Amino acid sequence: MIVIIDYGMGNLGSVLNMLKKVGAEATISSDPRILVSAQKLILPGVGAFDNGMKCLTKSGLIDVLREKVLRQETPILGICLGLQLFTKMSEEGSFPGLGWIDAETIRFQFSSESNGLKIPHMGWNELTIKREDSLFTGFEASPRFYFVHSYHVRCNNQDDILAECFYGINFTAAIRHRNIWGTQFHSEKSHKFGIKLLKNFTQMT
Repeated sequence: MIVIIDYGMGNLGSVLNMLKKVGAEATISSDPRILVSAQKLILPGVGAFDNGMKCLTKSGLIDVLREKVLRQETPILGICLGLQLFTKMSEEGSFPGLGWIDAETIRFQFSSESNGLKIPHMGWNELTIKREDSLFTGFEASPRFYFVHSYHVRCNNQDDILAECFYGINFTAAIRHRNIWGTQFHSEKSHKFGIKLLKNFTQMT
């Protein structure tokens, strides 16, 4: 069973619908007893970093998630804000993040030569896959995904970076640290590319 973590933020229904399309057994839950039995976890997210951490703390799920992810090494996929919450901190707020990956979340900063790029970065963009991983099995060289974000993750360990994207600068678009995966893009809004990525995640052993 894949459990989509309900902490009051994120496109929960959209993620569930995509998982159903690939034939995965999945549910949305905020019940610690359900999370304990999960074989895989997904942490979606839309909105501001501090609000995300407030909601996650208020849900009372952080200790359960630490046990599942850090001790039991249950696979987890963070989507957009979900990925950012894995980091140590964000320039968007003052709250500490979960600190599960050695990274910070920073705001886009563009030079004067960037031709007036707007923030947020919104729309379809191509990835450059940096290293092989089961999350991107069977993808073409430059798959396209849908982004909506003003902040991005800066990894201190380059080995954690799975894919990058270019928007004025090269930024991290997907990460993996042991059993922790994260994508800055919205797989649930990325049509056939998102379906394939989520299918890959469901089929990991």
